[in-house]
Amino acid sequence: MSHDEAVAGNFVGCVSFLPEVSKPVIVAVNGLAAGGGCELVEMCDIVIAGESARFCHPEITLAAMPGAGGTQRLSRVVGKHLALDLLLTGRMLGAAEAQAAGLVSRVVADGELAGTAWEVARQVAAFSGPVARRIKALVKASQSGLAQGLAAESAAFQQCFAEDDFREGLAAFIARRPAKFVSR
Repeated sequence: MSHDEAVAGNFVGCVSFLPEVSKPVIVAVNGLAAGGGCELVEMCDIVIAGESARFCHPEITLAAMPGAGGTQRLSRVVGKHLALDLLLTGRMLGAAEAQAAGLVSRVVADGELAGTAWEVARQVAAFSGPVARRIKALVKASQSGLAQGLAAESAAFQQCFAEDDFREGLAAFIARRPAKFVSR
């Protein structure tokens, strides 16, 4: 995809509608949530992780960056310092560290993940729908400046498509070799 195509199509890398869902969104994470997968987790309202789940933003290793809110939502959840550590190194968090940082609501044994997620979903669904939607809307409203930050992130992400390092990063990933970035 060229830079012009990324801009014209407003490409952000993965879906971006989850935060607009008015009902609470509960996710069960089993395995690896990397890049866009981690951004999807960041868009959800309650995050339940199996103890072997892992989370990371490896985009920088491809000379790319998050495009669906990773720079904005991650920093609001885990704080500036940890967000920059993860985004600038591609470092991976295990489930326990992700919970301690606030990225995950609960960590359960891998074998209990689906059952726990369904139990939480049934509990939330049993309460008043209008009240649950208002609570979600008000918590979302407390994230001041998010819309502007998301717009700036989209433009910066799309800029990656105009850069040689990004093409090299993707080629290296596909070839399973280390990337040789030249821009400094």
